[in-house]
Amino acid sequence: MALVIPVILCGGSGTRLWPLSRSGFPKQFLVLSGDGSSHSLFQQAVSRINSVANSKITLGNTLVVTNEDHRFLVLDQLRELKSVHATLLLEPVGRNTAPALSMAAFCSEKLSADAQDPILIITPADQTIQNQAAFTKALQDCIASVEATEKAICILGITPSAPETGYGYIARSASKDQNNAYIVERFVEKPDLKKAQEYLASGNYLWNSGMFVLRASTWLAALKEFRPDIFDASHNAWQSKSEDSADGAHFVRPGKEEFKSIPSESIDYAVIEKCPGSAYPIKMVELDAGWNDLGAWDAVWQVGKQDSDGNVISGDALLTNSKNSLVHATSRLVSAVGIENLIIVETADAVLVADRSNSQDVKNIVTQLEAQGREEKNLHRKVARPWGWYDSVDEGERFKVKRIQVKPGATLSLQMHHHRAEHWIVVKGVAEITNGDQVITLKENQSTYIPQGQTHRLANRGTEPLEIIEVQSGSYLGEDDIIRFEDTYGRS
Repeated sequence: MALVIPVILCGGSGTRLWPLSRSGFPKQFLVLSGDGSSHSLFQQAVSRINSVANSKITLGNTLVVTNEDHRFLVLDQLRELKSVHATLLLEPVGRNTAPALSMAAFCSEKLSADAQDPILIITPADQTIQNQAAFTKALQDCIASVEATEKAICILGITPSAPETGYGYIARSASKDQNNAYIVERFVEKPDLKKAQEYLASGNYLWNSGMFVLRASTWLAALKEFRPDIFDASHNAWQSKSEDSADGAHFVRPGKEEFKSIPSESIDYAVIEKCPGSAYPIKMVELDAGWNDLGAWDAVWQVGKQDSDGNVISGDALLTNSKNSLVHATSRLVSAVGIENLIIVETADAVLVADRSNSQDVKNIVTQLEAQGREEKNLHRKVARPWGWYDSVDEGERFKVKRIQVKPGATLSLQMHHHRAEHWIVVKGVAEITNGDQVITLKENQSTYIPQGQTHRLANRGTEPLEIIEVQSGSYLGEDDIIRFEDTYGRS
């Protein structure tokens, strides 16, 4: 019986889905599929892969490779899946997918029982699949193919539905084996429209999904052969790893400085595209299951539930005399009259209007935001924290007003501020407040004052969410004016 370990690559910032996707809350954590699911893209990816088990396949704990800053977003969303057990590999910086898979391969060897050489299923966290049964069957065929051939790598190839120029393609053999696997003859880069039309007409070219099945030992051996620099640097980072626990979760952290020295490269460029004709046979199982990688807003429109005029509407939106458009309202009523082929996305602090055909260029707006040092690139007005969230509802010269919610049993850090004082008003629940040397309990409609420079802490010891209104006043109100003395979540 094969030991199979799911590996979810949960990095990236989803810049083409701004303003809903931000670097602090990227697209994989959003609910975007349009199929009525309440689960995020990340949650859907985890659930899909964990459905592959059968009488011949034993699933190990899921490995999630994610950014250090996103670890509590991952944990919150994993808890909603309840039956899934996961280990989190935390990258201190982004180094593309080849180093991420290398960390997962080292970790899977460590976690596997009886020194087995586990089979890894590698998938990005930001794709959608409409036909779960077809996906599961294709993955099971991939696993059987890898079991049957030494050092084999099997990739899921997507049946193309259009001459798409935004994807890489896979050229396959004419026939398939008993496991429904073709031989991959070569990989080709994103083509121009004329070449994409030729690929579609031939029937022998498929889209590269970025989903792979291979043994951990196969990846490490191929990486050592084709990119020894990445292998050596990744091995050094793994050897320098640390492990810790917080908020009931276990984290594995590669050595920070060692990880930063790893060359940034993708799985495809580092290894996969070098494998045809080598000692590492590349196979491919075709997947026709309504796949989409939701790379831009036009893709979200394509998979969304369209009305009789071809419009996809999310949130509080009203349209008249409008066609083939996507309107996503987050915090207020959005209305549109006489529009066609447009994308309109509204959040509490930003509005995007784009032609659907140019939705890939939204990333250029994000580039401008970064160049101007604007916070709208990184965070929403409502910011998730491991203890809950805060929403900056208003601010002006020398003041800021926040709405803060603290999860049951959660505690903020013991902290102080050099440049601001704070007034706290409890509007829901019961707050335990440390204010200097005092520890007090406040109920609804009660308040307290935290002087500038005073050590303080907010905690929710109850079983219901705690909500307060915080009014800050002072000469500087930035989030970096925090000195933490104690923190449940390992932040400094």
